[in-house]
Amino acid sequence: MRVTLADPLALIPGFEQAHLEQTARYPAAAVRWQPVHTVYVPADRFDARTVTTWGEAALDLFRRHLPRKDMARLFEMHEQTAKIVHEKVTAKLTEEPIEDLRVDFEDGYGLRPGEEDGHVAQAAEAVAALHANGTLPRRWGLRVKSFADGDPARSIRTLDGFLTGVIERAGHLPGGFVVTFPKVLMKAYLGQFADCLEALEKALGLGEGTLRFELQVEAPQTVRFLDADLVASLRGRLAAAHFGVFDYTASCSLPPHEQRLDHPVCDHARHVMQTVFAGTGVELSDGSLAASPASDDKYAVRNLWWRHLEMVRHSLRHGFYQGWDMHPSHLVSRYIAVYHFHLSRYQEYSQRVRAWEEQREAGGGVMDEPATIKTMAAALRRADLALGNT
Repeated sequence: MRVTLADPLALIPGFEQAHLEQTARYPAAAVRWQPVHTVYVPADRFDARTVTTWGEAALDLFRRHLPRKDMARLFEMHEQTAKIVHEKVTAKLTEEPIEDLRVDFEDGYGLRPGEEDGHVAQAAEAVAALHANGTLPRRWGLRVKSFADGDPARSIRTLDGFLTGVIERAGHLPGGFVVTFPKVLMKAYLGQFADCLEALEKALGLGEGTLRFELQVEAPQTVRFLDADLVASLRGRLAAAHFGVFDYTASCSLPPHEQRLDHPVCDHARHVMQTVFAGTGVELSDGSLAASPASDDKYAVRNLWWRHLEMVRHSLRHGFYQGWDMHPSHLVSRYIAVYHFHLSRYQEYSQRVRAWEEQREAGGGVMDEPATIKTMAAALRRADLALGNT
């Protein structure tokens, strides 16, 4: 064909550099496994049986209070889907009740100036024991105290002692480690914490980039300094951003009865997180429900499950595929919600992707766009990873 411009690239001399920056900032990464939850256990209550204890407690509640025949009716599922979900939850609670574990030295632990060193040593010993017997979750780590508390030395001392203790006892740092960095009220704290991780890495003889951390978004101040340059400035050490519902809603002066995961104030913060970290490879996680069953009565337990399940469904609908679980009962409703969410659309998405690949109509009046097909393919991959499909 005839063209007018002889050399279009001569008109855009900065293109190559801009494109290099694009690929560095927004790598086209395939969907990878991400835990569906993070379980938080206060450091003083954590031991080598924690994973087993949580799994046994959750499975006991599940078996006693939710027979398979009640699943579809209680949680509004198709009968066949409910049967599959019930089987998968039973297997999950038996084989891998916790996918991601944090030993909590912050809010769940409190201020214990004379005890923290001892609990650090106990936690390191427990992690080494979990690793030795093959029950350490695929993702694990600890949450340190916030720099905003004014005592960063305490945070780094705890992290140092924990890592040193685990490595001494286990002989190496088991894979899947991450540290959670809470209440980041100043952007400068992020760079300072990243520098501390680098120094620890070198001192412990770990490979470059081994120590990564999760940023907790727990205040409006944090949302204000989230920007597109943050990931690059932290030199690849930012692994995830986790939303903290109760600190955030309190910071926004919401009354206690409105401090809930599905409040519009929380939706806004999560959408900012999605906007800032889109395409960067930084994982996103939602927060928690701060409630446990009021009693062991069947109706109290089921009421808790329904409340928690609705919160998890809200997160999933908004594109947050991970959340926090704070009580063994939450494992039941977490897995029910996750498995039902992925199974309910699996066949439909498979058929539509197949129709697109075969260049034929999907039927039902559907006109899929390439972006929709790409999203459905990613959803299918995410479902396979969550459901344990090969």
